Amino acid sequence: MRALQIGRVLGVPVLVSPSWLLFAGFVLLSFGPQLAQDYGDTRGYTAAGAFAVLLLVSVLLHEIGHCVVARAFDLPVKSITVTFLAGLTEITEPPQTPAREYAVAIIGPMVSLLLAGIGLGMLPLFTEGSLPYLLSGVVAVSNGLVAAFNLLPGLPLDGGRVLRAGLWQLTGSAERSTVLAAQAGRVVGVVVVPLLLLGVLPALGVTSLGVSTLLFTALIAAFVYVGANATLQRAKFLERVPRASVLALARPAIAVTASLPLAEAVRQAQEAGARGVVVVDGNGQPEAVVSEAAVVAVPEDRRPWVTVSTVARRVVDGMVLDPSLEGERLLEAMSRVPATEYVVPHPLRVLIAEDVARVVTPH
Repeated sequence: MRALQIGRVLGVPVLVSPSWLLFAGFVLLSFGPQLAQDYGDTRGYTAAGAFAVLLLVSVLLHEIGHCVVARAFDLPVKSITVTFLAGLTEITEPPQTPAREYAVAIIGPMVSLLLAGIGLGMLPLFTEGSLPYLLSGVVAVSNGLVAAFNLLPGLPLDGGRVLRAGLWQLTGSAERSTVLAAQAGRVVGVVVVPLLLLGVLPALGVTSLGVSTLLFTALIAAFVYVGANATLQRAKFLERVPRASVLALARPAIAVTASLPLAEAVRQAQEAGARGVVVVDGNGQPEAVVSEAAVVAVPEDRRPWVTVSTVARRVVDGMVLDPSLEGERLLEAMSRVPATEYVVPHPLRVLIAEDVARVVTPH
């Protein structure tokens, strides 16, 4: 199901995932019965629903903080999304300096701490034990916990980005800092989160051990660990991206006419030591590129009776690549027009998508 857009901030769409309804249901089932016992069914479940909405607003404000600071640094922000377990501000370019990375990361927990302070400040305005008093306390405690949790030093949490900024400043390597912060995130997911949610918080009386606590802990720990692993994989991918270049990977190719028998085209390619075949028109311009997989699929005894055009894909805009393309520019060009083979002119060559994937994919 698609996320619901509920507004825009600085032109950035603000989305709520349908999975958030699962969280709202979790809140209602966790707090509704006790509140209904103390305040009556209608008021009790209304208060539990209000608690879920206040948490939604709190997470949105936390993410809007990230968005505002990112836009202040001219970083493009694609969207703000609230899901079942977390909020996500999708910034499509990384901050250019450690200081900017720190500023974008730290503002979210600071917003949560501000909301916790507002909740505490409102307590004296209400009668102790009343529902407004209870909701103010819930806002204070929940935002305080959100700030503390987000400051844990491991990616994908905000604290992991703060750690990455510090390591980046010390080492001068953004890539190495990302790997170290993601490895710290694994430790946070496996050790720190269970210790806090199943040990420290119950000992302080903030939560109690039960099935819902165990389930929530497992979900949070999995969220952090999986996010840390994904960050590590992306870091390894980005480390390998510069190795992808047209000059290094493109295969020599021969030019043939569309009516040439496939067997003859294969013979000419082998004789020339080429590993690609390009169909050209009467002016010598690329018209189609032969699919290696399609050639392999044709039995050898049929190749003399099959023309090259039957195993070639027509060349469209975007399939002729600049020989100077490399790294992210090459991947972006390929992503705009997905294909298995691309044509590289002057001299004529063929770039195979699988060759690029083999270079950039971590083994």
